[in-house]
Amino acid sequence: MNKINYQNELDRIISETEKAGITPSLLLHSCCAPCSSYVLEYLSRYFKITVFYYNPNIYPPEEFYKRRAEQERFIKELPVENPISFIGAEHMSEEFYKAVKGLEHIREGGERCFACYRLRLEETAIAAKEKGMDYFTTTLSISPMKNAAKLNEIGGELADKYGIKYLFSDFKKRNGYKRSTELSKEYGIYRQNYCGCVFSLKEREEDMNNHP
Repeated sequence: MNKINYQNELDRIISETEKAGITPSLLLHSCCAPCSSYVLEYLSRYFKITVFYYNPNIYPPEEFYKRRAEQERFIKELPVENPISFIGAEHMSEEFYKAVKGLEHIREGGERCFACYRLRLEETAIAAKEKGMDYFTTTLSISPMKNAAKLNEIGGELADKYGIKYLFSDFKKRNGYKRSTELSKEYGIYRQNYCGCVFSLKEREEDMNNHP
């Protein structure tokens, strides 16, 4: 089975919309400002973006609201061709714990993370459908720690389920992650040292204790 090049898929969609002279609307799930930085700089040239900050996985609540505030600040400061809107959800951790029940002890990068991907992408798909958006997608694929193939697989399934187009992508491509670190420094964006959930935090602390 051939490996799909999701960057090529994104290039194709952008090319088609430019030829048609349209600027589609996009509901972009964002996990945090650093991951969104390159994605917004890149996609805002081609889409009317609404950033959807829905991350019930983030622990503790103070961390959730700190990341949300940084996301809002970055959007306001980033110069873009098409204005970017923002929707910030509240902290609803019970939704995350329900979604990953029974998977708590699986290490980061496995089935627990995939359940978390699905939770956040499904909420994004539902919101995109309700708001009449043309596309939905997520910033998550920019991280070297995230499984882009799995994210796109889930996104495609949800697109079929809800009748809303998923923007296939792998934002790590073309030095996307490198550019995100540059933008984070340029704008002084707060960067956390763990993914977000209590399990990833404990895993990070254990790794640091084992490798001081």
